[in-house]
Amino acid sequence: MKTAPIVAIAAAGGLIALSAGMWVATQWGRGDDRFAQCRAGAVAGDIGGPFELLNAAGETVNDADVITEPTLLYFGYTFCPDICPMDNARNAEATDLLAEAGYSVTPAMITLDPARDTPEVMGDYVTNFHDKMIGLSGTPEQIDAAAKAYRVYYKINDPDEEFYLVDHSAFTYLVLPGEGFVDYVRRDVTPEQLSERAACFIDHM
Repeated sequence: MKTAPIVAIAAAGGLIALSAGMWVATQWGRGDDRFAQCRAGAVAGDIGGPFELLNAAGETVNDADVITEPTLLYFGYTFCPDICPMDNARNAEATDLLAEAGYSVTPAMITLDPARDTPEVMGDYVTNFHDKMIGLSGTPEQIDAAAKAYRVYYKINDPDEEFYLVDHSAFTYLVLPGEGFVDYVRRDVTPEQLSERAACFIDHM
């Protein structure tokens, strides 16, 4: 495997996350925002929404089926060399920290590479991180619709190559049942920081 492209994609991922973060960090009125004290910064209020995807068993599920409790939602792909595994491991650790504190959350990952990440592949992949983690795939159209709803940037590079990479923004979204998207965290947030922030939102549900 060539190392240069991997290093390049890691650097590109950081730049994408930074620029996407600057785009996402826009004004959201705080007068009636009961979660204001939990936020690290202002976020746009039109992120997230309904989606229809395939679970690990190949069954069609929607957002209501998936987000049955506070959910740490991540978009990535299983061939990702470094960014996605680290982010998913962080989310899994935060899930355990929250469980120790008496909070139940679900980590979930939606693939941005449905050609390789079939429902079965996603199911196998997420079990490497946490037994509660949900892996979701779907048709290219379903994936694109979910990504657009959460304002996720992604670009599949050279799909005819065997080991092609996918550029993508790297955020974890905190989504609450009945509330939808409430906040996002960047890659540099630690498991402890993520669990503390998520607990604050859960306490104010």
